[in-house]
Amino acid sequence: MSRNHEAFTRAQKVLVGGVNSPVRAFKGVGGEPLFLRRGLGAHVWDIDERRYIDYVGAWGPLILGHAPPAVVKAVQDAAASGLAFGAPSEAETALAEQVCACMPQIEQVRFVSSGTEATMTALRLARAATGRDKVVKFEGGYHGHPDAFLVKAGSGALTLGVPTSPGVPASVAAHTLVASYNEPASVEGLFREQGADIAAVIVEPVAGNMNCVPPAPGFLAHLRRLCDEHGALLILDEVMTGFRVARGGAQALYGIRPDLTTLGKIIGGGLPVGAVGGPRKLMQRLSPEGPVFQAGTNSGNPVAMSAGLATLAALSTEGFYPALEGKVRRLTTGLEEAARRHRVLFSTTAVGGMFGLFFRAAPISTYADVMQSSVPQFQAFHRLMLDEGVYLAPSAFEAGFVSAAHGEEDIAQTLAAADRAFARLSRAA
Repeated sequence: MSRNHEAFTRAQKVLVGGVNSPVRAFKGVGGEPLFLRRGLGAHVWDIDERRYIDYVGAWGPLILGHAPPAVVKAVQDAAASGLAFGAPSEAETALAEQVCACMPQIEQVRFVSSGTEATMTALRLARAATGRDKVVKFEGGYHGHPDAFLVKAGSGALTLGVPTSPGVPASVAAHTLVASYNEPASVEGLFREQGADIAAVIVEPVAGNMNCVPPAPGFLAHLRRLCDEHGALLILDEVMTGFRVARGGAQALYGIRPDLTTLGKIIGGGLPVGAVGGPRKLMQRLSPEGPVFQAGTNSGNPVAMSAGLATLAALSTEGFYPALEGKVRRLTTGLEEAARRHRVLFSTTAVGGMFGLFFRAAPISTYADVMQSSVPQFQAFHRLMLDEGVYLAPSAFEAGFVSAAHGEEDIAQTLAAADRAFARLSRAA
């Protein structure tokens, strides 16, 4: 009996489902989850001491790989001075300055402890600023688990086959309007019917929770125009894409001006951090400057702030993002070539340091396209790759991530493993 199995059996007795976040339970791919003991660079080891090439990266924040020395040292130095204060520290200001410098639409920041807190705060702020209640989100889009966003949510909700959650009051869900990502007409229809009541549109500029789906040309700009025409705010949820697809996030990559931006993951360097940011006039509606209440004991935790500062410093290296994007392209191109050799219907997407895998030949642009991709094929591929020592996200609806620590040998080994996996899938068809 493996130690992983023993650990999962033990965990199930005291943790709901044996995990602390649903997608980790491997219900989307079958089998039992890996219990990880350590990570270094592009690799992780489970408690059975088996090594894997890691394309999960803690779900996105580890853009430098596991345990990068500069970040580890920053964390150690900060922890030695105190784990938490619940009071201002200079590290908060320094990280906020970095965020504002990289994203010109952000003049002020409020740090929180998670992406969920960030999106919840952004929506409250948008409602207060507009005096309206309704919010437009997109089918398959995931913005954490505030009640207002658990309507046709992506990621873990799709993996478990639960597109909405019990416990969300119907009166709350009634304020959430759902449009189709990359289909402007669906958004236009909502504004035509209820534009005077819409406080905000919230969107992942690159959808990352129904796998990785880039925006169609002009789609984000169209959302900007609709919001301007109807007096609504545009919230870019860059919890995943912020500093992942470009140093200035997706808003810099696609030239889009958001009213509010939510951030997380990379700005904490792997530690729990979220943020909401925007123009000073809008942000100063938050307490203590304004009447919109938000608070958190661990907001701006000095250890997490230090990890974020060390991470962002490393991202300023010349050529960092072109090199990262090149690795992703070599990986995705190689995977598509291997699938073609074995006549497996398969396609990929890629933006910056993110990628998506789809068992469908046609290009992916919409939620409907994603849902037509073969989940059973992905499940079989995931198990085969895990056997080969390659750790992919355990869900057909999650993006994958490449880090600066992934070397050419890692990518070559991954492609060799994929070639064998596609060959087995082809024989089984």
